[in-house]
Amino acid sequence: MYDLLVVGAGPYGLSIAAHAASAGLNLRVLGRPMASWRAHMARGMYLKSEPWASNLAAPDGRWRLDAYCAAAGLTARHAEPIPVETFAAYGLWFARNAVPEVDERMVSRVSAGPVGFEAVTEDGEVLRARTVALAVGVMPFTQVPAVLRGLRPALVTHSSDHHDLGRFRGMDVTVIGGGQAALETAALLAEQGTRVRLLARAEQLRWNDVPPPLRRLWWQSARTPHSGLGCGWRNWFYAERPGLFRRLPEATRTRVAATALGPAGAWWVRDRVEPVVETMLGREVVAARAVPGGVRLETVSRTGEPSFLDTEHVIAATGFRATRDRLGLLSEELRASLTTTSDGAPAVGPTFESSCHGLFLAGLLTASTFGPAMRFVHGATFTATTLVRGVRHRLRTATPPARAIPAPLGRRHAEAP
Repeated sequence: MYDLLVVGAGPYGLSIAAHAASAGLNLRVLGRPMASWRAHMARGMYLKSEPWASNLAAPDGRWRLDAYCAAAGLTARHAEPIPVETFAAYGLWFARNAVPEVDERMVSRVSAGPVGFEAVTEDGEVLRARTVALAVGVMPFTQVPAVLRGLRPALVTHSSDHHDLGRFRGMDVTVIGGGQAALETAALLAEQGTRVRLLARAEQLRWNDVPPPLRRLWWQSARTPHSGLGCGWRNWFYAERPGLFRRLPEATRTRVAATALGPAGAWWVRDRVEPVVETMLGREVVAARAVPGGVRLETVSRTGEPSFLDTEHVIAATGFRATRDRLGLLSEELRASLTTTSDGAPAVGPTFESSCHGLFLAGLLTASTFGPAMRFVHGATFTATTLVRGVRHRLRTATPPARAIPAPLGRRHAEAP
């Protein structure tokens, strides 16, 4: 029986595994390393975060992104975006050097066992562990507007469905959304000759400013400090003090997690969008149906003015929503045992442990508790150090992991024990 199973091998899973291995835990890591970065982000995209804020977490501070870039003959400089392909390759390099060998099989089910947990791999093997860390990334939580969900994938897809946008050359495509994924997808489509338009509810697009130099006069740094989530004291708090963020009232935490830092585009994509991409702002899709040659979208402005639009394909760059009910990886009994915050996300305690003792959660699932940093790679360092500390505490207490007991209907907790 393992001390810890890490389910997921993206930035959070690999960082947790590196810290667990350093702590001497008997662990197994399952999942395809950096899978979403390698297969679910369009070729040609860049990392929005600064290179220095995009490190995976090893306990000794080694295996940083700048070290990988130096070894590979690449650069990692402030205010110069890193290609997604480079970041994915960095994650694979980190996995080879900082983590025990990754079992690339996917996990199909996690359930509570007689002692601890049982995980079933895609080929049917059952693995047992005293604790489990779910670091499943964002792909289970893709969000497509309800009015589009009934249309077949030939007509409507999510932005994360595409690694190669080449299939849309010469077509008419409508991208829905106003955040970085929508803007960069639209730019890439335009650059390859696709007739593309951007449709968003916002009245105007928002763009992040060019970041100031890392080295500035002391008073400039004091007024607007740098952080892993951008400049300013508010962003610094979100990025650097997630443990304190957890102490805010639940209503404040869930509101900030849902609204902070977006939607907005990176400064370096602005000139690739505004001059060439048609924009339809201040409009919401209220109906959609298949028509010969594509999709007809019915939209309404904020003043109630209707309009119709025909397009060959719709790409919904509409983000992700992490809730307990979308954790299909967990058995029904185990999933029902998890208490939630007011937005439907699983509640976690100060060490990322859920209400089911021994089951730990990481990444986007925990943004409602620990804040916006959990939506970015930057949050992996705090998560890995804190979560592994919680795992070691759980192993020391020797409390048998919970036999899943469904929470009372409607029960919610801001924190789990």
